[in-house]
Amino acid sequence: MKISIKTIPHKRQRYETSGDYWITKRGDMEIRVSEMKDWKEEALIAIHEIIELLLVKERGINIQEIEAFDIAFEKRRKEADRGEPGDHKDAPYRKEHKFATKIERLLARELGVDWEDYAGEAVKV
Repeated sequence: MKISIKTIPHKRQRYETSGDYWITKRGDMEIRVSEMKDWKEEALIAIHEIIELLLVKERGINIQEIEAFDIAFEKRRKEADRGEPGDHKDAPYRKEHKFATKIERLLARELGVDWEDYAGEAVKV
């Protein structure tokens, strides 16, 4: 198994998200992170995505269902809404997303990243 993490311009994301993942036909994990103002923020998103993906894979959650949920969520999003699709009560990967966020918050503290500033930046990318 190969895990590939790449930072890309936000406009190259497959849909409106700062972090994206999928599993290839060969079983490799691909993760894409939007370019941020600081490498630490990019690393935080990458860590979140890899943890979430590992848990999703372990629990057999369909990635296409996650993508469909996220895309529909973003289409319904109101401009002032800063919430993440994975936090929604109907998200098929809510438990996995919340666990990944806990780890991401712990790492942010260790890296000296202000969570509120970072979370606002990640949504605006």
